[in-house]
Amino acid sequence: MNQKQARYILDTIAEMFPDAHCELHHSNPFELTIAVLLSAQCTDETVNKVTATLFQKYKRPEDYLAVPLEELEQDIRRIGLYRNKAKHIQALCAMLLDKYDGEVPREHDKLVELPGVGRKTANVVVSNAFGVPAIAVDTHVERVSKRLGFAGENDSVLEVEKKLMKRVPREEWTQTHHRLIFFGRYHCKAQNPQCEACPLTEHCREGKKRMKTTRSRQPKQKEKQAKL
Repeated sequence: MNQKQARYILDTIAEMFPDAHCELHHSNPFELTIAVLLSAQCTDETVNKVTATLFQKYKRPEDYLAVPLEELEQDIRRIGLYRNKAKHIQALCAMLLDKYDGEVPREHDKLVELPGVGRKTANVVVSNAFGVPAIAVDTHVERVSKRLGFAGENDSVLEVEKKLMKRVPREEWTQTHHRLIFFGRYHCKAQNPQCEACPLTEHCREGKKRMKTTRSRQPKQKEKQAKL
């Protein structure tokens, strides 16, 4: 892929999803951190249903530590891996109070030290809560990046992130992250991508395969119809 092709793909996705944004509901950096932690292997839709009541009950790190672990587990039990996530939340809150006066740190290297916070979560927090350009690679971003040739099929998540950072102008990192998620979530889905209605099929590994298969089937289907 050359820079001209990359620019065309980015501009096309931008036209398709001009209003792409973070779909996790939150009102401050702390809520966003908790929401992203909960979103691992879980849909944003489910997380938003849980946090609608969770964020009314728990406002500050102190609130999460004021209840038994079992109570917090029950409050998030609709979330996948809720037991581990409840432990991470309480440990995270304890560290925030101990090291950062209860505030979520702005620095990426400090965020990844928090329990339950990996590189992806830290990227989401710094970009959405603090306005620092970052590309968080979730399952949608990884899938789309590999299909469209921004990254190799066997690249790790970190390699995908680094290659996107090289291809995409820094000031566009955060918005591109959101647009790639929308593109993957609503158009280029894992199981049923909308290849027939996609303006990027010629640039897409998966699209080329699927369209080639579709074209090869058409003559056989016509033969069957002719015999009937």
